[in-house]
Amino acid sequence: MPTVNLVLTATEVDAAECYQRLSDFARYPELTDAVRSVEVDPPGPDGAVHSRWTVLFRNGLLRWTESDTLDPVARTITFRQLTGDFETFEGQWSVHERETGCDIAFDAHFDLGIPSLAAILDPVAESTLRANILTIVRGLLGAVEPVPPSHV
Repeated sequence: MPTVNLVLTATEVDAAECYQRLSDFARYPELTDAVRSVEVDPPGPDGAVHSRWTVLFRNGLLRWTESDTLDPVARTITFRQLTGDFETFEGQWSVHERETGCDIAFDAHFDLGIPSLAAILDPVAESTLRANILTIVRGLLGAVEPVPPSHV
């Protein structure tokens, strides 16, 4: 299954503010053109939040509903697609304090569900997802820089 791992450093916000902005899904469309809409339901009895997403993806739109588990103490957001355009889409955001600013890690696994075209589509989808995450985080936090894999 394809994986996207991305670590970014933000210097304009601390870890608490970063986590607050990342977990405020309903504001994403206001802050970045990559996200067209997000509808967020109130937390369920287990604390999970369900959210419905429409995101610009290359020349079209992807839509899905996901279950999100937010842990403000650990500063993590774990997500799992329930229904939608992916066969599988799951992963986690995590925010880590730095001396100045914070690091944001995004780790996701996905399957487009088209095995016969996986060799062609998966690298394109991985690159597009990586670019979209960078665009979203910059929209939410301002200046961020990718951390090279050797420094993670």
